[in-house]
Amino acid sequence: MDQKLTLTQKMGWGLADMGVVVFVIVKQLLVLSFLTNYLGVNVALAGVITTSILVFDIVSDPIIGYLSDRTNTRWGRRAPWMVIGALILAIGQIGIFGVPYFDSETSNLIWVASFFALSTLGFTMVAIPYGATAGETTYDPKERSALMGFRMAFASLGILIGGAVIPQLAGGTREGHFFAALMIAPVIVISIWFSVWTTRKAPKHDTPNAMNFPAMISSVWRNKPFIHLVFLYGIMTMGIATITAGLPFAALYLITDNQSTALSFLSSSLGILSFLFAAFVLGAMLSQVLWVYASNVLGKAKALICGLSLYILLLFVIFVSLPSDDITTMFMLFLLAGVTNGAYQQIPWAMYPDFMDSTRINQQQSIEGAFSAFWLFGQKIANALAPGFLAIVLGIYGYNSATGDKVEQPEQALAALKSLVTLVPAAFLFFAVVGLWYLNKSIRSNET
Repeated sequence: MDQKLTLTQKMGWGLADMGVVVFVIVKQLLVLSFLTNYLGVNVALAGVITTSILVFDIVSDPIIGYLSDRTNTRWGRRAPWMVIGALILAIGQIGIFGVPYFDSETSNLIWVASFFALSTLGFTMVAIPYGATAGETTYDPKERSALMGFRMAFASLGILIGGAVIPQLAGGTREGHFFAALMIAPVIVISIWFSVWTTRKAPKHDTPNAMNFPAMISSVWRNKPFIHLVFLYGIMTMGIATITAGLPFAALYLITDNQSTALSFLSSSLGILSFLFAAFVLGAMLSQVLWVYASNVLGKAKALICGLSLYILLLFVIFVSLPSDDITTMFMLFLLAGVTNGAYQQIPWAMYPDFMDSTRINQQQSIEGAFSAFWLFGQKIANALAPGFLAIVLGIYGYNSATGDKVEQPEQALAALKSLVTLVPAAFLFFAVVGLWYLNKSIRSNET
């Protein structure tokens, strides 16, 4: 399976991640904010609820991975899961924001939690089989780097849709969020379905695996370099997810626009949150070739260490710059953040299929679905914990919830928010860099 993939197959494979990332951004960026700033739910309680739903998502991962490895259909092992999961995901996302005007906070929570759980189930049905195909489609490490470049390009569009287009369509109102979800649902479904269609003839291992569940889990667990990377990717994601969950709050209370420039006009037209996300996505898209090239020249681990180190430095610069009324400076900083975030988005996804090759070769077992479930485990734990972590800390420092309008916040809550979107994520990324350095050293010593 070392054959070169066609350009259509590479682009088609990457396209699915656009639909997947839209939901990732929505659950990280908007669900907590929607509960606290539009439904008036206490910020700490909203954090506990969103975290609980995302923990449920984690539990379902190994089950879906196991089942997709054993699926036997005329369309292969992965495609049926992705096709059905896309519909469930889209319906659930619409439901999250389609909250009727209940009289009680409890009713609002139950409604949002139910549809959030449904959408996360659909997300898992897509994401786990999709991640499995990263290891099945090609065994060539350089081809995988190129494949992940296309994935990240479409992921950047997903970030733009989830972080800029949806907030713009939402228009800062409760009803607007429902309208935005309704408009974006077809984009999610079509991108995933079209990806399945364009890659239907791509090389893949379609023979169902006969291993039982405990044996499958044990086989993955014995691959120590892979498990270490899963742990480190979870640490990275904890930092990134904390930033993402905090951005709607930062855009509301820490960043203003008092300039009269072309960028200021765009900011006022799009809204600060959408404008900054657009800058972020532009940087991420411009970085695609850079990180593929760096991976091929330096090696994937060293390229990732470089990217994360630059990210840490940038977060310190943003910390010093906040609060800010200079939208031009913020645009440039978010543009650079997109470039550095490109390393996090692209390189780990190109690394993990390389590690799981050893299990396929040494044990003669094709269990990419199980590997995909483990791979997303650390990411999903981080995505589950980050909103709750942010909400609890803000609650401790006295953050005031609202029902649509900006309200006065205590100074200590704003100071905590500033650190939560800069210094705290920088600390997580630092620990990931140290771990990656030791992992790369261990791999090189084993090779020699």
